[in-house]
Amino acid sequence: MSTAKKFAGQTALYGLSTIAGRVLNFFLTPVYTRAYSTKVYGIFGNMYSYASMLNALLAFGMETTFFRYLNKRPDDKATVYNNSFGVILSISALFLLITFPLSSLITSWIQIDPNTPFAEYTQYTRYFIGILVIDALCVIPFAKIRAEGRPGRYGTIKLLNILLFVGLNLLFIYVLPYIARHHLPGADLLTPWFKHGWLGYVFLSNLIASVATLLMLSPELIKLRPKFSWALFTEMLLYSWPVLIANFSFLINENLDKILLGKLLPIKTSATEVGIYVACAKISIFLSIFVNAFRLGAEPFFFSHAKNKNAGQTYARIMNYFVIAVCLIFVALVANIELLKYFIKGKDATQTNLYWSGLRVVPLLLFGYVSLGIYMNLSVWYKLSDQTKYGLYISGIGAILTIILNVIFIPKYSYMASAWISLIAYATMMVLSYLWGQKNYPIPYNLKKNMAYIISSIILVYLSFSIFKRNIFAGNALLLLFAGSAFYMEQKELKAIWSKR
Repeated sequence: MSTAKKFAGQTALYGLSTIAGRVLNFFLTPVYTRAYSTKVYGIFGNMYSYASMLNALLAFGMETTFFRYLNKRPDDKATVYNNSFGVILSISALFLLITFPLSSLITSWIQIDPNTPFAEYTQYTRYFIGILVIDALCVIPFAKIRAEGRPGRYGTIKLLNILLFVGLNLLFIYVLPYIARHHLPGADLLTPWFKHGWLGYVFLSNLIASVATLLMLSPELIKLRPKFSWALFTEMLLYSWPVLIANFSFLINENLDKILLGKLLPIKTSATEVGIYVACAKISIFLSIFVNAFRLGAEPFFFSHAKNKNAGQTYARIMNYFVIAVCLIFVALVANIELLKYFIKGKDATQTNLYWSGLRVVPLLLFGYVSLGIYMNLSVWYKLSDQTKYGLYISGIGAILTIILNVIFIPKYSYMASAWISLIAYATMMVLSYLWGQKNYPIPYNLKKNMAYIISSIILVYLSFSIFKRNIFAGNALLLLFAGSAFYMEQKELKAIWSKR
C-alpha cells in the first residue's frame, strides 16, 4: 500500500468519527437558536470561547510533544506516556485549586449580560472549570490511542461523547419540559428543581459527557505508572512550551474576537452581536471538521514517516490534495448557503432575521479556515526539525494582529471586523509558515498549482455570493465546474496512486 493511500485511510477513519460527532453537534445549533434568544446564545458562545483558550493552557502543548518523543524514544514509550500525563495532571490540579474558590471573581470579569442573575453565571463558570479539568486529563490517553494506530477506538469514544451530550441537551430542552407541561408521570419530581429554558443545562450536559469520556478511557489510564524522569521532563518542557504558546496564540485567533465583541461593544447589544456572529460561524463547521480530521491523521503520520527517504515528496503530494479538498468544501458551502442558513433560524421571525443578518461573515470565515488548514499542513517543518520556536513566532504574530486589529475596528464595524481580521490573521500565518519553512526545512510543494486552486475558489465564491446573490443553482453550477476541472487536472496522478498496492 502506498504511503499516500495509507495516510488517506487513516485520515478517513478519523474523519468519519469527527464528521459524525461534529454533524451531530452541528444539529444542536437549530435547537439552541430556537430555544434561546440571540442574547442568551451570545453567552453560550462567549463561555465556550474562554473555555477553548484555557484548554490550550491546560494541555500545555503535550499532545504534540508526546508524538515527537515517541518518535525520538521508541524504546521508552511508557516513560514518555507517564511524563506527558504527569505534566497535565499537575497543571490541572493547580488550575482547579486556584480557579474554583475564585469562581465568583472570575464571573464578575467575564459576564456580558447584566440581565442574567449573577448566581446563575457563577454556576456556569463552575461547570466550565470542571469541564476544562476533565477534558485536559483526556488529552494524553487520546493521543496514546492515536499513536497506537487505533482510530476505531478513538472514534467510538468521541462519538459516544457527542451522543451523550446531544441526548442530554434534548432531554433538558425538550423532554423534561414536555413531561412537566403535560403533567406526565415524574412531573411532580421535576417541579422543585427544573428550570425551563435555563442555559446552564447545556453546560451541565457537557460536564456529564466529559466525565463519561474519562471513564471510557480507563483502560489507558490504568496503564499509567509513577515512573517519572526529571531529565526527560525538562527536555519535554523545553520542546513543549513554544508549542503551548503557539497553540494558545492560535486559539486567541480562533476565539478572542467573540470575547472582545462582548467587551468592546455597548453592553445593551454586545450579547446579541456575539450570538449572531457565533451562530453564523457554525455554518463554517463543515470545513473546520475536515481540517480537524486532517490534523488528527496527519500529526502521527508525519512524525512516523519523517525518516523515510521520500518524506518530502509525500508531504508535498498530501498538500496538493488537501488544497483541492478544502477549496472544494469552501465553494460547496457558499454555493449552498441559502439552504444551510435554515440551521440558524430563531424561535420567531424577528430572531431569525437577526441571525441571518450576519451571513456576510461566512465566506470570510471559511477562507480563514482554508488558510488555517494549509498552515497546519505546512507546520510539519518546524515540528520535525525541533524548531518549535517558529510555531511560537508565527502564531504570536497572528495573535498580535487579532488583538490589535479587533480592538481598533470592533467598536466601529462589530463582527464584520472580526471576520475580516480572522481571515487576515490565518492568511498571514500561512504565508509566514511557507516562507520560513522553505528556508529552514525545504519541502517541494507545488506552489503554482496550489495557488491556482486557491485563487480559482476565491473567484468562484465571490461570483456565487455577491454576483449571483447566493442563488443555489448558479452556485452549484460553479461548484461542478470547479470539481470537474480539478478531476481533469489530477486524473493521471489519481490513477497512479490508486493503482499502487
